[in-house]
Order: sequence, then structure tokens, then C-alpha cells
Amino acid sequence: MKVFSQSMSIIENAIQQTSTKQKVISQNIANVDTPGYKAKDVSFKSAFKSAISNVNTYKTDERHFDITPSNLGTTVFTKKNVTYNESGNSVDMDQEMSELAANQIQYNALVDRMSSKFNGLENVIKGGR
Repeated sequence: MKVFSQSMSIIENAIQQTSTKQKVISQNIANVDTPGYKAKDVSFKSAFKSAISNVNTYKTDERHFDITPSNLGTTVFTKKNVTYNESGNSVDMDQEMSELAANQIQYNALVDRMSSKFNGLENVIKGGR
């Protein structure tokens, strides 16, 4: 018998990905004044691949999209097509702060969702009391 549904592992993976994104953004912000530093970003493709591979999906209508984990991978990469300042640094502080706020909102939503899953499990264990 499975105590936790597949959604718990999906949420856990998503929380790990937002944590990685937080670290990369923090590195970018910390190196805003480092000459020659190239800003980095995170690709969440492997988390998506992992989540999709753990979920059994089927189409109920031929117009639905197929969900397949083809050619996906997780990477931390150097951002391309960015403007460099006179020291060769490519960190845009406004963009980093915006991404930091968005990532924090996503993290909070995931933690809230996981908390509600545990609250539901606790409710079942206590017999609805």
C-alpha cells in the first residue's frame, strides 16, 4: 500500500528545482560586481521529465496533447543574448531580483501544497477528528 501518492514525489522534485534556482540566482547576485562574471540560469526540463515519467497519462480526446519526456535534461547554463557592462559582467540586477521573487512565490506555493497533503494525511490518521 502506498502512503503517499505520486504527487508527493513530484512536489518534492519541484521544491528541489526551485532550491537549485535559488542558489543560481544568489550566485548571480553575489557576483554582480565581479568583472567578467557571466550570469547563469537553470533549466527545469529534467524535473519535468521526471514528473512526467512517474505519471500514467492517457488521452480522453484525440485533441489532447501527448505528454512525453523526450529529449529533456536538467542543466545550469550561462545565459546567452545578454548585455554586458564595461567590466564584462552580464548580471542584470533587476532581472535577477524579479526572478528571485517569482522563484520564491513558486517555492512557497509548492511548500503550501505539500503541507496540505500532510494535513490531509494527518486528518485520515486521526479519523477525521
